[in-house]
Amino acid sequence: MDDNIFFSGQFLLATPGMADPRFARSVVALCSHDENGALGINIGEPVQGIGFHDILQQFDIDSGAVPDRAVFLGGPVETQRGFILHSLDINMLDTLQVGNCWGLSSSVEMLGAIAQGRGPEKWIIALGYSGWGAGQLESELTQNGWTIAEGSPDWLYETESGDKWLMAWQDLGIDPTKLSSGFGSA
Repeated sequence: MDDNIFFSGQFLLATPGMADPRFARSVVALCSHDENGALGINIGEPVQGIGFHDILQQFDIDSGAVPDRAVFLGGPVETQRGFILHSLDINMLDTLQVGNCWGLSSSVEMLGAIAQGRGPEKWIIALGYSGWGAGQLESELTQNGWTIAEGSPDWLYETESGDKWLMAWQDLGIDPTKLSSGFGSA
């Protein structure tokens, strides 16, 4: 793989060949990818028993009229830390703008803005992140662990499918049950 190809603003879809069970059926919004490594937020699996209102309560923020929403398990790293993936209609000082795709924020101010109805139009909350060291993601790609997908930013905010991983593959026109978990060389 060309060392100068980076995939920020795209999605990683776990393939049936994913060796790490923590990432089975993952859909990762890739927020940063360069020669030093990669950082993404897994949006494929909601955390059981924790909703957005629970997060607000931890920071003594009144939930106001904002509806409660699922919170996603962003990854195995720093799961006590929250991240907000959101549309680009609102940016704050801490917002990392991921191309023209979405923003990544982690501030209490952004939580408060959402609760008060002054936040971004589209958003989701995740606990933790998925991280890769230099060359690690490239290695996992060559080992058939992930597929890179341009996808749609709407994948971030979709909450009704029940299975984002299956939804993402089907959106690409692929039946993942027909994918091989093995790989070979020619």
